[in-house]
Parts: sequence; C-alpha cells; structure tokens
Amino acid sequence: MSTPDNEKKYPRTYWREIELPAFKSLDQDISVDVAIVGAGITGITAAYLLTKEGLKVALLEAGGILNGTTGHTTAKLTAQHGLIYDEFINHFGKEKARMYYDSMMTAVQFVENTTKEKGIDCDFSKQDAYVYATTEEYADKLQTEWEAYKSLGIDGALKDSIPFNIPAKKALMMSNQAQFHPLKFLRALLDEAVQAGCAVYENTVAEDIEDDYHDPIVVTRDGKRINTKHVIIASHFPFYDKPGLYFARMYADRSYAIGVQTNQEYPGGMYISADSPSRSIRYTPLENGENLLIIGGENHKTGQGVDTLKHYEELQAFTAEVFGINEYQYRWSAQDNVTLDKMPYIGPYTSERKNVLVATGYKKWGMSTGILAGHILKEYIVRGTSRYAELYSPSRFQADPDLKEVISTNADVAKHLLKGKLELVEKVPGDLQDGEGSVVMYHGKRAGAYKDENGKLYVVDTTCTHLGCECEWNRAEKSWDCPCHGSRYSYAGEVIEGPTNKPLKLLQEE
Repeated sequence: MSTPDNEKKYPRTYWREIELPAFKSLDQDISVDVAIVGAGITGITAAYLLTKEGLKVALLEAGGILNGTTGHTTAKLTAQHGLIYDEFINHFGKEKARMYYDSMMTAVQFVENTTKEKGIDCDFSKQDAYVYATTEEYADKLQTEWEAYKSLGIDGALKDSIPFNIPAKKALMMSNQAQFHPLKFLRALLDEAVQAGCAVYENTVAEDIEDDYHDPIVVTRDGKRINTKHVIIASHFPFYDKPGLYFARMYADRSYAIGVQTNQEYPGGMYISADSPSRSIRYTPLENGENLLIIGGENHKTGQGVDTLKHYEELQAFTAEVFGINEYQYRWSAQDNVTLDKMPYIGPYTSERKNVLVATGYKKWGMSTGILAGHILKEYIVRGTSRYAELYSPSRFQADPDLKEVISTNADVAKHLLKGKLELVEKVPGDLQDGEGSVVMYHGKRAGAYKDENGKLYVVDTTCTHLGCECEWNRAEKSWDCPCHGSRYSYAGEVIEGPTNKPLKLLQEE
C-alpha cells in the first residue's frame, strides 16, 4: 500500500487535475449590472444564467477559479442530505420540507438536462443515494426518516443491508440521484458565460461594499471599484459581514477525503453513514477506464479536535479494511458552513439590503445547493423575488432550534477564546524540526511557528484577526485554523478561509 507524497505540499484533489483557464486580475474601475464575488459553483452558475438574460456580469475571485470548496468536494449531486426530512417536518412543516426536496431535485435535473443538451462530458450518471446505520440507535432513526419520506412522497426504500463488508443494520435509499465531475461541468458553463460577455477576474480580493442601500460599489483590496446594480456574495463565507452577523449564525465544519484504486468491483450507488465516525463512499470513472474510489468523512469543527493528519489515517485504514487499496493517489479536505437550523441562507443579505444577495451555509451538500442557489439568485435579480424566498431567507429566525443553537454555538466560542488565551506553551521556535509547525513562545508571548523543509522559519501572531480567538496548528494542511468561527490562514499568515479578510501578523521570516 502506497501513500501519496503530499506531506511537503498542499493536499491534491482529483477534481483539479483538469486544465482550467487563467484570467487577469482587475486593474481598473468598472461598471456592470451584476458583480459576483466568488467563482465557485454558485458564482459560475449565477454568471451563466444571468448572462443568458442579457445582463453585464463581472465575476471576481480572490484566488484562482474553482479552487475553493467546489474543487474539494465528493461531488454527490443529491437531495439526500443525511437524516434531515423528519427534522425539517418538525421545525418547518411538511410543505416546506417537501419544498426543500423539490428545490434540490431541480438542481439535479438542471445538471442532467444541461449535460444532455450541450453534450458536456462531465462523467454524469444517475445513482441511488443511501444513508446507512451501523448501530440500533441510528437504525431506528432511519425508520423514522423513512416514515418522513413516505409522508412527503419521496421515492425511495428502506433496506436491510448495503453491498460492502460493513455491518449495516439498515439503509435508506433515495432514488434517481446523481454524481458528476463538477469542474468539467462548470468549465463548460463558464466558457459559455465568457463568450456571452461575462468578465472574470482572478486574484482580485473584494474587501468592502459601499452605498449598498442604493447602487452598491464593491471595493477591492487594491482600491479598484466595481459600480453595479446588484452584488452576489458567493464567497463561501460572506466577505462582507457588517450588518448580517453571519459568523454568529453559522459554524465551520471540516471534512476529509481520499481517492484510491482497488481491485474490488464497485456495485454502484452513493453511500453515507448516519452514525459516527462519518463515512462517505462513491466512485468516479478515470480516463483509463478504471474507477477511482472516493472515501470521505471524519468531520469536525474547524480548529478543534485531534491532530488533523489522524483523519486521513482513519479514512485510509477504513478503506484498506473494507475495499483494499492498490494505489493511494489523492487526499484533500473541505470546509463547509453550517447554519443554526441546517437550512441554507440564500437571498437578500438583510431585509433592508435587497440589492446585495448572499448564498452560504450549504453544510456538506454544496453541489446541489450551489446549483440551486445560482438559480434562486438569478430569480431575485431578474424577477425581484424567488419562489423559495421564504424557505431560504437569510433573515429568518426559528425559535426552535435556532435559539438553542445560538446559545450552544456562542458558548463554544467563549470556551475556545478563553482556552487559547490561558494556554501554557513550552516550545520555542528553535525546537522545531524541518517541516514542523506548532504553537510556541516567542519573546514571552504565544505565537505560531512553522519551519519549512529547507529550514526557513515563519513566526506569526496566532490571534485571529476576525474576533481575537487563538488559532491552532493544522498539521495535515499546514495552516493556522481558528476554533471559534473557522477562519484559516497559511503558515505565513495569509488568509485561506473567512470570515476574516485580514492576514495574521507575520512576526519573523528567515
């Protein structure tokens, strides 16, 4: 069994193996109808749909296109999002629970129809989606979820097993779901949008929005201004968070995936465990006619839990036991934002800011939700509203379970804020080996240090620039992760994930 040599580099994701176009950064002020911040699945879908409506669109990306969460997915295209439908019936009512299912299925149908109509080769295939239980407790929950399926008229079945060497007690199947290669699909949409006049700017960091009660102006870190009628914030975590307080209404969750080849024949279908530890199973076809097995899971709150490298090791051990590994080729991780009530936020940024729109909080289901969000945001801009306005409104607040989750989430933040400030640290930068990072004492204060493979030392102030929590070292991704609201920084302090938009202070580089 071989292990990929990515201890010395950022984890590779299978989806990024394809060639993507490169675009210049914004170097002058511009005026457009719609400015979209974030060139992931939501941003590109929205850009494609809006250019088809004849609107002048600019798509801005802080780094490279499709290099964020969209490029670090398991790429399931499904309305089966774990055990949620019974919960949604209880919290939102039967009508809205069914609306959630229908909306997600429109996203699946859009990809299928567009792929056929335009001849897009994106490895699209219809698959049944299963959620399985390995304990009696979760087998009972699957039975309850199955009753919710029947109540809502969702096509599926409750089964006694799955076709793997996994001791599953029950498995709940949802019919007619799908999987695809997201970057191949989105590359085709982006190409068509660009041909229709969409301007794309990479390495362009949006930092603020001015005059957003009238015609908003997006201001970049380099001081360039985009005058527009509408802004779409599709930057995973909203880069602009002054009135919305999204950081207090969501938490960041990390998960991991590996890509391997095995001799075992794959029976088809997509699978996810209901109980812990989380496990996601699917395959994708390779260019040589063989299959790549994608195993995901091991989710936890960002900046919290065990050494992050252990999560890859657990996935590797699980895969070896259940499937056997011929070749271990890829590993990658993703960060997802989870709302307090598990329903995404898609729509006007606040009830007063109708011309600034946001899409975030997709949990682990960004493929169907991101496609859907692109359609909803297009409806708001073209029609002034959406058929799903009430369901996904970012301004909603449900007393149950939101109030309990607000208390729980912010108590967790307070705990980690105090823990980091009171931590006793014994290491100093001189203790580090090449390739090692750690919290250290530096000139009598807590800091973070990383020594690269050539012995170059980077020391940063680990105080998160968002709200002052202390970041923790992520050994697997070689990053500094905030346990309070999920901000992430490179070992040199550069921003990887929001809500922050300011780097950590670099104290030493030598």
